[in-house]
Amino acid sequence: MTHLPLILTLAAKDLRLFLADRRAAVLCVAVPILLASGFGLVFGRSPAATGGAPTLPLLLVTDGAGRFAEAVAADLLAGPRVQAEVVTLEVAERRVADRRPGVAVVFPDGFEAVGRWLPGRTGDRPAVRVLHHPLSASEGQWAEGLVTEAVMKRLARGPLAALGDASLPFAVRTEPHSTGDCRFNAYTHSFSGMTLQYLLFWGMESGLLLLRDRNRSIWGRLMSAPVPLWAVLAGKALSTATIAFGLVLATFGFGYLAFGVTVGGSWVGFLLLAAAASCLAASTGLLVAAVGGTEARARSVAILVILTVSLFGGLWLPAFVLPGWARDAALCLPTTWAMRGLDGVTWQGRGLLSALPGVGVVAAFAAVFLGVATARLMTSEARRRRGIA
Repeated sequence: MTHLPLILTLAAKDLRLFLADRRAAVLCVAVPILLASGFGLVFGRSPAATGGAPTLPLLLVTDGAGRFAEAVAADLLAGPRVQAEVVTLEVAERRVADRRPGVAVVFPDGFEAVGRWLPGRTGDRPAVRVLHHPLSASEGQWAEGLVTEAVMKRLARGPLAALGDASLPFAVRTEPHSTGDCRFNAYTHSFSGMTLQYLLFWGMESGLLLLRDRNRSIWGRLMSAPVPLWAVLAGKALSTATIAFGLVLATFGFGYLAFGVTVGGSWVGFLLLAAAASCLAASTGLLVAAVGGTEARARSVAILVILTVSLFGGLWLPAFVLPGWARDAALCLPTTWAMRGLDGVTWQGRGLLSALPGVGVVAAFAAVFLGVATARLMTSEARRRRGIA
């Protein structure tokens, strides 16, 4: 406690240096906002525009396929889940190659025979071609399901109707579900993920600045003063975490004003997660300075690590798009738990208890990083004083 005023003084010094360059400070806040807004614009969908569900851009080719194929195509054109367009085969192949859109359904010659199909009938089955861009394989599977559904519904109104009631014995109702009264906002994920990622980059920059200071004369003067090294590192971590916490509040405040991003669950849980993530950013910066060696090497390795943990932690895209092994491995990353916690207290509307596991895991990682970084930096500084560095 006797060193607490000294730590606060060192932290205040770093805060004043940060605010001294106002343009840099503004950019520090603007960058995560721009990244989050960009991701939200790219991946967000308007429920009002799509009827609450996404739609599939699709090309249909019915040349020579017969009236039944044209009837199925008409059903797809009138459906709410497809943005379809009837074109020729040549146009479809050219546009799919350019991914405008990435999927086309080609009904073959002789598809008219499908309209007379009955259960148990054997014979050759016409093959419908689903052309898709290499990057649109999932959309191709989606198109296959929609075409199958449209064909079976058309048959149910034709040949199958003669066999009796061919309607489905059940109904499907799709609806979003959360534990609170809030609704999902597509921008919520992007603001949570991009903010967490930028906090790590901010911590990296803080660590690189520490490496830069160690090669300047100001570091020698600081070390010659009656200031323990651990107090200097504590002041550095405190200032970095304080700025990081302010970045969280600034980005989510902008998200609320511009895109309706809200905390639908526990505010206490949200603030605890923000504080834990800020501490993680500060300890990450010290760890970069401790194990990075030179500034150039530290920057290259840190960027690679941060991008990797951001990808596997679900900061860019929802974790369900990752392979199963990646989702399992991501449980070892603090970014995964931080992202789960923020999702829980924002759009999922969960309470404080659901946020505590994420807070605990992220805080534990921050404590370990801080301990390792402090030990290495103190050892390194002792070696430098003995001329062994």
